[in-house]
Amino acid sequence: MTDTIKFFREAIKTLKTSGTVMPSSSFLAKKMLQNIHFASADIIVELGPGNGAITKFILRKLHPTATLICFEINENFHKTLSEIKHSQLIVLKSSAENLEEELLRLGIHEVNYIVSSLPLTIIPEKITNVILSQSYQVLKPNGTFTQYQYSLSYFKKLKQFFRHSISLKFELLNFPPAFIYLCKKVG
Repeated sequence: MTDTIKFFREAIKTLKTSGTVMPSSSFLAKKMLQNIHFASADIIVELGPGNGAITKFILRKLHPTATLICFEINENFHKTLSEIKHSQLIVLKSSAENLEEELLRLGIHEVNYIVSSLPLTIIPEKITNVILSQSYQVLKPNGTFTQYQYSLSYFKKLKQFFRHSISLKFELLNFPPAFIYLCKKVG
């Protein structure tokens, strides 16, 4: 069975938490990672990696001394990610709302980049507020939080946390087409 079919089956079963029925396209993955300076990044966090469509692109570009930490709550997606054997990959079966706690447990206080595929529009607002607040807190100055969504409805919410620097990109070659929010922690 192909990865896309496996993803589709799992996503249909868990649509309320996965937020999509198709994995990210390679075009979306590449555009999500365009602003990451892999040569200088020590720690990259991925929130909601699903079956690892974007994870695999990150791992190919990751500097030999860097670490990628993935947060995935879906049991089957977590299992799929855990099967990726890569010494620089840490896969946590934990919610993104536990970001600060989990990073501290690993001895990490700051990260360079956060790449998020979380379906923020269907996650309760109280939880998204915690996720976005903690994401902002753990980013190093000039760190970037990159999020994709299928609409522009989340621009206002992201602006509450990343007041000074949000830019948008669009990727038509994804199903469905996606908006990419690039949110920089100025400082």
